[in-house]
Amino acid sequence: MITLHRARTCAVVVDGDRVAALGPYEELAAVYGGQARLREWDGTLTPGRYEPDAPALLEAAYWPDPREDLGCEPLTGGTLAALAMTDVRWGASARRGLQRLLAAGTTAVAGPFARPSVRTAVERSGLPVLPAPRPLTVSGRADFAVLGDDSACLVTCIGGRLLYRAR
Repeated sequence: MITLHRARTCAVVVDGDRVAALGPYEELAAVYGGQARLREWDGTLTPGRYEPDAPALLEAAYWPDPREDLGCEPLTGGTLAALAMTDVRWGASARRGLQRLLAAGTTAVAGPFARPSVRTAVERSGLPVLPAPRPLTVSGRADFAVLGDDSACLVTCIGGRLLYRAR
């Protein structure tokens, strides 16, 4: 299915997991308007964030579960050492950390990941592990974010799929 994502005046046409076209909304709507599903966002279209510190964020910090009485910020150092960190707990922490990265408009992360449960969480998240950021280009993967005026992420799209949408 073809989707036309409009972010104010610019737009991207997504066909499957690829970018079919980029440009001004009016031009793309004239070509794809009758055949594409339209999604409109009140923000700025961007290739998304690249997180070079992902291994440290996911393997050296614990992202607490909201049901735990540990706050909502990642724990490191001595606080982390006091927790009984099992492989299962590392995997759950990584999933919560990945949710935060998606909510920040992250569309790719650096690796590698040494912990098997963290590596599995990253693979399942859909976030590509890359050595460097990649641009948003025609025929390239449809990985992008839409940021609001306050720089808050409204949408994160990876491989043509909406993986995060602000409420």
